[in-house]
Order: sequence, then C-alpha cells, then structure tokens
Amino acid sequence: MISRTQRILFWLLLVSSVVMSVTLLRLRERAHDRLLATADTLSPSLPVESRPQSVTLMIANDMDGSMYAAVRLLPLPADRNARAHVVLQRLIQEYAQPGSPHPIAPNNGVSGVFFMPLSAPENSGRPGVLAVVDLSESFAAAHPSGIEPEMLTLLSILGTLHANFPEIDQVRFLVGGQPRETLAGHADLSRAYLASDAPGIKHL
Repeated sequence: MISRTQRILFWLLLVSSVVMSVTLLRLRERAHDRLLATADTLSPSLPVESRPQSVTLMIANDMDGSMYAAVRLLPLPADRNARAHVVLQRLIQEYAQPGSPHPIAPNNGVSGVFFMPLSAPENSGRPGVLAVVDLSESFAAAHPSGIEPEMLTLLSILGTLHANFPEIDQVRFLVGGQPRETLAGHADLSRAYLASDAPGIKHL
C-alpha cells in the first residue's frame, strides 16, 4: 500500500506540474506579444496613397534591344525616395514573370533609391537632382552576364526613373550599398548616367 507520505508527495508533484504548465503557457503568450510589438516597431508601414496611381515602366526587349512603355497602376508612398523604390521594384518583378522579354531570376532587386541635390547646371535656374539606385547583391549575382543584357537593364531603370521623375538629371548605381565597377562583369557602374540616356523607346 502507498503510505500517507507518498500520497502527499504525489499530490504535491501533480499540483506543481499543473502550476508550471500554466506558467509556461502565460510566458509563451507574453513572449509572442512582445515579438509582435517589436515587429511592428521595426517595420512601420509606409504612408500609401488611397488610390493606385499610373506609373510608366520602360520594359527592355532582348529580341531587338529596344524598350517600350507599359503603364501600370500602383499604390505609392508619399515619400519620393520610397515611391521611386516601389516603381523600380515593380519593374524588376516584371522581368521575373514567365515569358518576360528580358528575363531575370526573381530576387530582391532594388534595396533603395535616394535623391540627392546636384549643383545647378550652367544657364539653369534650378539645382540638379541625382538619384542613387542601390541594387541588391542577389540581383547582381543572378543577372545574366553580357554587355547587351546588362546595358538593357540599366537603360530600363534610367528610362523608368526619367518617365516618372522628370526632375532627375543623373543616376548612379551601387550594389549592396557599395560602389562597384560592373553589374555582372560588363556594364559600367563606376560613372553617373544621364537620366535621359535611354534610347529607342517604343510606346504601346
């Protein structure tokens, strides 16, 4: 037979187990709430316009080395840097679609776009604007190598920026936040490009 002392120990252990289980459940719920609160703090939502706006994407075509304008509707943030980022990300997404005329593997694409003032050009009353486009390292690594596909990508980005942000005069490219000589071994990233450098535009 079980002694009285053993019965007391059994019930004490049972009660302790129940208390510990309840405590662990409450601690897990609190930790989950803290994680959600931290995520909300670290990833604030960008202010977005209530209705989608028309943007023009300059789509490159590998078949004949040309570009054509395609209009898309996008919800855009109010901030100009963020707005340019969203537009270029949509451009890169177009190239990742099946049947793309300029196929590029799906990846993060553009890490950010930053507008910076330039000194006013001669005989011009307004200061110039430089757009710095920071391409992701995964985008550069996945990009097809070759002077033509690389240049078409750069000209597509230039044309898209020029179509949606006509105030831009020059564009510089970074990769992973750092200067880089080429995109994937050929197209020059060491210099600034004029935003109006995209030739051969065909409009749909």
